[in-house]
Amino acid sequence: MSSVPPPDRSDDEPAPSLSDEQLDAFLREAAEDGGRSAPKEPSARARMVAARLREQEEPAPWRAPQGAPTGGGRERRRRWGAVVGVVALAAVAVIALRPSLVTDHFPGGEAEAAASPTPLAAETARPTGAPGGSDGSEQATREHPFRGSPALRWADGADAIEVPEAEAVAGMSKADAELALRRTKEFLVAANLDPDVIAGGRPEKALGLLDPQAQKDLLPDQRRGLREPSRENDPVGLFSRFDPDEVRLAGDVVKVRGRMSLAGGKPGEIKVHADYTFVYPLVRADGGDHVERTIVRRQITTLLLDPDRWYATPGKLAIHEYKVNTFNTACAVYDGYLHPVFPEDRKQGTGPSVDPYDRSGGMRDTQGEECGTVTRT
Repeated sequence: MSSVPPPDRSDDEPAPSLSDEQLDAFLREAAEDGGRSAPKEPSARARMVAARLREQEEPAPWRAPQGAPTGGGRERRRRWGAVVGVVALAAVAVIALRPSLVTDHFPGGEAEAAASPTPLAAETARPTGAPGGSDGSEQATREHPFRGSPALRWADGADAIEVPEAEAVAGMSKADAELALRRTKEFLVAANLDPDVIAGGRPEKALGLLDPQAQKDLLPDQRRGLREPSRENDPVGLFSRFDPDEVRLAGDVVKVRGRMSLAGGKPGEIKVHADYTFVYPLVRADGGDHVERTIVRRQITTLLLDPDRWYATPGKLAIHEYKVNTFNTACAVYDGYLHPVFPEDRKQGTGPSVDPYDRSGGMRDTQGEECGTVTRT
């Protein structure tokens, strides 16, 4: 598994008066001089940068994330608790983290930019790093539930799940590949974006897309988990469900980002790999205006099998593998629902600080029993 990337830390210090060019000149002068003569005392900004670089050399506290046991082909589920800390960044990242330092000086300011953010282009390959974000000062509201989140620029719902161009693979036709891609999107939408499922309903449409013949145990296990959820059979491994007595969506938009790819397996076996992150803004069901976001990243590989070569039902999907990482949801709770963590329920932790919006690495995995932490939601 990939190592946990260092999370972002907000910068709440006031912007210093020294420009970047002046600071670069000062540092070059010091380097070229080699310490033979004493340059002028560095400005407050230079001292600040040096202090931050020293901070970065010190390891951030961490703890192991919550795990769930799995068998072959079952999900790897990781839950991460609420925000408990931040990490230092070099001063050159100040503008990226605090765009208001620049945008506040333009007509309309940051408020105007936030009201109509520029959408991101579709993701076509694994990102090289975590997305930029706010400094934590922008609070989500019912009217703007994605404020202060990188997901503000993500596409909405099913429109974000773009189907790539199909081609004939594994001895099966282009039409078969198109069907595999379309069915995979239908499953992702039914499992993660159906309002009734999000509100705790049974994912009957998603279950109806799965092949009862190709995998004898999968459907019975999922239905058993929906009736009697347990650590071994918790439906949130495949379905995004929240307890309707506890929370409900703030608005009707779920933000989504990811990509889908097509590949051939054995003869008569089309594989579709999907890797998507879903961001759910939630408020308490009993009222209140505070918005919390739960983030769910899913990787799933589906199979469309040729019924002339395999025991399979025409047009139905088999699931080769699925994994899930969940962020800002209660740990060690296996009742079939995700449980957003609100401020009054937050506990201090010492686990690994993870950025739930960082899609540059693979899915995180551990056998530890402790709950991890997130840097932002």
